[in-house]
Amino acid sequence: MYQIFYKKKVILLTDVVQEESDIVVLSLKNLKFKKVIKVLNKKNIKSVHLFHKNRDKLLKHFFKLIPTVIAAGGKILNSKSDTLFIYRNDKWDLPKGKAEKNEQLSETAIREVIEETGIKGISITKPLDITYHIFKRNEEYRLKITYWFEMFSEYEGEFIPQLNEGISDVKWIKIEDLENIKNNSYPNIKLLF
Repeated sequence: MYQIFYKKKVILLTDVVQEESDIVVLSLKNLKFKKVIKVLNKKNIKSVHLFHKNRDKLLKHFFKLIPTVIAAGGKILNSKSDTLFIYRNDKWDLPKGKAEKNEQLSETAIREVIEETGIKGISITKPLDITYHIFKRNEEYRLKITYWFEMFSEYEGEFIPQLNEGISDVKWIKIEDLENIKNNSYPNIKLLF
């Protein structure tokens, strides 16, 4: 089962049919992506379940419906268990960005974290989950596949938000303040906590 986020709604890729009043089930076979978006844009629908009987082919079939963008990012922690967040487009987010040609995903994650925050002295401690979300660019829907890495840094210097990327603030968030921050974040970011 895979969760793909579109705004505040979910596309669930599944091999099990689940009938509920606020969920629409569609077959992945011969499906047009415009139909999925049309259904998700209805107010009374919270989720679309895309069904295929073969669990191993769920992502493969979905990737045929929509162009993909590969990205990587970081959930950066310090020794106090604070998490580094960026504030972009009126939401708290974690730094991430598109992979460049021939770049390793771990290199993408580190590069993007540095570019978006100005942090120094980071290292990857382990890979995290992959998240999926749909966005629209130039009137075309795209699926962003983000590979996440947990990182560590003791940086205490000044942050430099990447303004041309819409980032207006960067700061360490204490563990006791995470719930408030997550309430003004994206669903795919919440999965990482």
